[in-house]
Amino acid sequence: MKIRVDNLHEFTEKAVQWATGFDVFCLLDSCSYTDQYSKFDLMLAAGVKEELHAQTGSAFSKLEAFRAENPGWITGFFSYDLKNETESLCSENIDELHFPDLYFFVPQYILIVHDDIVEIIAEDSQSILDAILSQKTETAETQAPIINLKPRFSKEEYINTVKQIKEHISRGDIYVTNFCQEFYAENAAIDPFRTFTALNRISPTPFTAFFKLRDKYILCASPERFLAKRGKKLISQPIKGTAKRYNDPVKDQLSVENLQSHTKEQQENVMIVDLVRNDLTRSAREGTVRTEELFGIYSFSQVHQMISTIVCELGDKITDVQAIKNAFPMGSMTGAPKVSAMKLMERYEQTKRGVYSGAIGYFSPDGGFDFNVVIRSLLYNETDQYLSFQVGSAITYHAEPEKEYEECLLKAQAILEALGLNRSFRQPSQ
Repeated sequence: MKIRVDNLHEFTEKAVQWATGFDVFCLLDSCSYTDQYSKFDLMLAAGVKEELHAQTGSAFSKLEAFRAENPGWITGFFSYDLKNETESLCSENIDELHFPDLYFFVPQYILIVHDDIVEIIAEDSQSILDAILSQKTETAETQAPIINLKPRFSKEEYINTVKQIKEHISRGDIYVTNFCQEFYAENAAIDPFRTFTALNRISPTPFTAFFKLRDKYILCASPERFLAKRGKKLISQPIKGTAKRYNDPVKDQLSVENLQSHTKEQQENVMIVDLVRNDLTRSAREGTVRTEELFGIYSFSQVHQMISTIVCELGDKITDVQAIKNAFPMGSMTGAPKVSAMKLMERYEQTKRGVYSGAIGYFSPDGGFDFNVVIRSLLYNETDQYLSFQVGSAITYHAEPEKEYEECLLKAQAILEALGLNRSFRQPSQ
């Protein structure tokens, strides 16, 4: 069933509100950003026909079998800690969220939006449409929840840790790494739907996702694509390089120009491009890996980002799941050399990353797939009332610890605002 929708924003809000009544659903939203590789503007998958929960060890092989049994639409997520399966690594830091390392499901109901046309894939599509249209959207302002947000690192601890990481860079242990820190709240009672709606309004991004897995929620405002497949073509678009947005057009343009010409940001980006090229070589037909765009500048509501695009042709004997495994975790969230950087970050970070630094996306019936990078995201365990988000920045030889700390807070700005903490939260000193 296909219909044209006059007010797509209102319809989407009603559809997501309808989906919250299911134990499991996944929303993938481009937020009207145009992208030559996107298959749709929005997809909503709700209800479970079949599902796969897996922990690190044999997760990718289980997904391979699950995908073979379910060649249609499936959606789900990969946790960063699957690195322990792709490499000889371990994760011993604390985890208070308790998400599975990998989860995918075959949806009962699928809504796909493209150019104001909504396609409903269901046995009784008319009843689904009626149920969505009958939803009552609430426009009244509600009081922000009381959240006692805490950092894992004080500002001084963060800066001292960055200095230690830079010593490793000076010794040649690594060239660049992504160092992440967690902000968390215990006894946090939030409305995930309203919080996501606020986050999506404040920071619309091309790889937005809202995922409910029973009592666990992912509220994701990601601007970054991890890996997509279109026909036989693989596409990866790592982000490295961040600059602040300004209301003043002159200052904003100057911020773009400074990012575009900034030596450190270019160094970060090109090192990760080289890493991604190497990752894609493991899945590519020989001689097909190339950089389609280098140092592209893309502007979002909160920040400007430097994004590069690397592509290749998939090798004949490589499956979709193998291609993802060969590139996972994504280079923009690890560093170079990749394994050494991941080992060091396990030592210096204080929390398991879990779904953060992982990926959310889908496999489609035509053999394609598309997965984002889970950044700029809130993770919430409703049963335990544990709320968490992490932010990170690339540490290189030229990194200035104070500026890296400020970049982390810049990346957290939209989340803090969605939680009603943009003015009240202050990072405590030690």
